[in-house]
Amino acid sequence: MKKALLLCSILVSLGACTPMVAQRGNMLENHQMQQIVPLESTRSDVLRNLGSPTSKSTFNPNVWYYIGQKTEKRGIFDPEVVEERIVMVAFNEEGYVETIQDIDRERMNIPYVREKTPTHGNETTVMQQFLGNLGKFNPQTGQN
Repeated sequence: MKKALLLCSILVSLGACTPMVAQRGNMLENHQMQQIVPLESTRSDVLRNLGSPTSKSTFNPNVWYYIGQKTEKRGIFDPEVVEERIVMVAFNEEGYVETIQDIDRERMNIPYVREKTPTHGNETTVMQQFLGNLGKFNPQTGQN
């Protein structure tokens, strides 16, 4: 009986170490990108083959970005980026694809800060709250 209980507890604890995989955004595959031909494909072709862009450029509406990311989370630890792909599609003024390219960005590992932002104001104790409320309530007068 003890061996069976020990075996079950080991299996449960090993199952807790299984990573949780999450995919966010639009992770494009190579075969999707090959369907887009520069100077031949239009905006509607791009929308049909790649889907809606994740983001459009702030200063140039003719530049679309497709951003996809896969992360793994193990137990209580922060998620770790396993795979990331950023694809830029630029259009000319006539609406045809000018360039389609992967953007190779070096990911900076910025640690999370778990500190709290201090707020300013009155920090009162329980006794100050109790004594501060004593004079605020008036007795009911005029009732028989």
